[in-house]
Amino acid sequence: MKPVFHMAVLAGLMSASSALAQSAWTGGDDLPTNPLPCDGSPAAPAALPYDGATPANAPDRAGQPITVVDVPKLVGIGYFNATSKGIAEAAAELGNMTVTTDGPTEANIDDQITILDNYITQGVDGILFAANDPVAIAPVLRKALEAGINVVGYDANAEPDARQWFVNQAEFNGVAKSLIDSLVAETGPEGKFAIVTSTFTTPNQARWIAEMSAYAAQCYPQLEWLETVEAQEDNILSFNQANTLLTKYGEDMNGIIGMTSVATPAAADAVTQSGNCGKVAVVGLATPNAMKPYLASGCVKSAVLWNPVDLGYAAAQVLRAAADGTLTPGDTSVQAGRLGELQVINGSEILLGSPFVFTQENAGEFDF
Repeated sequence: MKPVFHMAVLAGLMSASSALAQSAWTGGDDLPTNPLPCDGSPAAPAALPYDGATPANAPDRAGQPITVVDVPKLVGIGYFNATSKGIAEAAAELGNMTVTTDGPTEANIDDQITILDNYITQGVDGILFAANDPVAIAPVLRKALEAGINVVGYDANAEPDARQWFVNQAEFNGVAKSLIDSLVAETGPEGKFAIVTSTFTTPNQARWIAEMSAYAAQCYPQLEWLETVEAQEDNILSFNQANTLLTKYGEDMNGIIGMTSVATPAAADAVTQSGNCGKVAVVGLATPNAMKPYLASGCVKSAVLWNPVDLGYAAAQVLRAAADGTLTPGDTSVQAGRLGELQVINGSEILLGSPFVFTQENAGEFDF
């Protein structure tokens, strides 16, 4: 896939920073951004009307046993193993939800659509999904809604009218701030960095990158963004892409940001094997277990994430609440079991919470 250059974003960067504006820019989207203040003060969320969908002629499922399929971006990686674990925990706790996790073995939208279509045909009461492409997945999700199926997304959204609710692991601008601040803590405000992402169309990563660009331009205008490369959430490709960046930029690059739980440890491995620990900082989104060796060695100082077990748990709780009718359009919060009350933001999103920074000191407290 050729890099996609977003002129609206570039125009905004040019007014804020010549260094950043001249950098290669790929991987973001063209949606409006809302960078958090540089001083760390919180931003008040905007109150927006519900913009999700409603299943057509859905039966009364309140308190009734329901069958649900969970279709993540892909199966077989630690991150989605953890979300699946959380979903299973919620289902067991609720006692009236049977959930099957079934997804593609690679982050392939066509395979994901086929799996969803098969379960719609078989007949399920609910669908949980993490989209590989927000636009491409929308028609099959609308088909599910037309069949009266409850549809809730998590981790990676679809177009709002293709689902009822989306459980957002952390607000995009909050993740963006955490990643850029972590990078600058190691490289300084004039660092030069590159990104290893999944694909340029993966919705959550494109959102994070767009917000990172806006926050960096506002708060660290001398940061130089060298390049963003795709790695398909594949470990070998992520390692190779990181090595390519190390070779291509040499001493001109002093930071790599990984946008996936696969890319970040792979980049850390590449930096370790190439002897660049202490020269090239690695920060990014990753599970603590994958990063523990690199945190322990000191090659990586921090990793940013949330608890994916909690994310899956929250998604299952939200779907149950939607099926029961205890979460309806216009509500401002929802009860989510052991997580307590979660807030509704942006019209039809449920916010899990703030991102968490894992370090050598605290990573041992977590096991996922």
